[in-house]
Amino acid sequence: MPKITKAVIAAAGFGTRFLPQTKAMPKEMLPLVDKPIIQYVVEELVSVGIEDIVIVTGQNKRSIEDHFDRPSEDLVMNLKQGGPKKAPMLNMIDDIANLANFVYVRQKGPYGNGTPLLNIEHLIGDEPFIYTWSDDFITATPPRFKQMIDAYNSYNCPIMSVIPTSNDSDYDKYGYADGEEISDGILKVRNIIEKPGKKNALSNLATVSGFILTPNIFSYLHQAVNELSEGSELYSNDALKRMLADGQDIIACKIKNGRYFDAGNKLDYIKANIQLALEQEDLQKDLISFLNTLLKQYK
Repeated sequence: MPKITKAVIAAAGFGTRFLPQTKAMPKEMLPLVDKPIIQYVVEELVSVGIEDIVIVTGQNKRSIEDHFDRPSEDLVMNLKQGGPKKAPMLNMIDDIANLANFVYVRQKGPYGNGTPLLNIEHLIGDEPFIYTWSDDFITATPPRFKQMIDAYNSYNCPIMSVIPTSNDSDYDKYGYADGEEISDGILKVRNIIEKPGKKNALSNLATVSGFILTPNIFSYLHQAVNELSEGSELYSNDALKRMLADGQDIIACKIKNGRYFDAGNKLDYIKANIQLALEQEDLQKDLISFLNTLLKQYK
């Protein structure tokens, strides 16, 4: 089997839940402590051997390209003038530009998370690849993408990451899958349904935060878009359901030792900032003290 070295990140959304902040600033560039959300996703991809990253963007997303580009000469000069104290910052921003080979594609087509895949079909070739989002991620040990790649190497078919959910509102936000557990944390998928609502959910396993896809996904996406009714969304799960109907295997990988961050909505974004800040030694003590003081005011 070919090694997985390519990844696609969908980053064309408008981020309307964060208006007015996202009127001119991409939601993917909102900071989680001191890094934009999308950098957490990129760094995890690189950690599992991804070399080429295609980011599917839209209008007002140029700052994403600038972030992963080489730093400007003005910024470099400013940091150099700061002497040894700012040398680590200079190395850090230079490292960001060398994380991977980046390609940027503007999204065109119907609304939905299946469209970015149609836009990058010509760049993938005959290779499996990771498809993931720009505003959510899972921190896990080992990394979620490592767990998914291990599953792909064992079963040689599309892999979806799943996590158990418990909030009723989650059933209106995510796709859900069910299937037969064939080994610890590994399910052979029987059914997939998009945003079913709790009453119609197949299971409590939400299909969040990414897939490993094989090149035959594109033919099924073309089928799905040709049958799309006017005003409907094109979901990547529409193609996966067609694969299942053709008798092709799909594996759901329960991410172990993981914590899911959905930074695409306000409350979860705030929670993510607090949790990630508490993991930084230089912030932890003072932040805990501040939170304890603050909580007393709301009791």
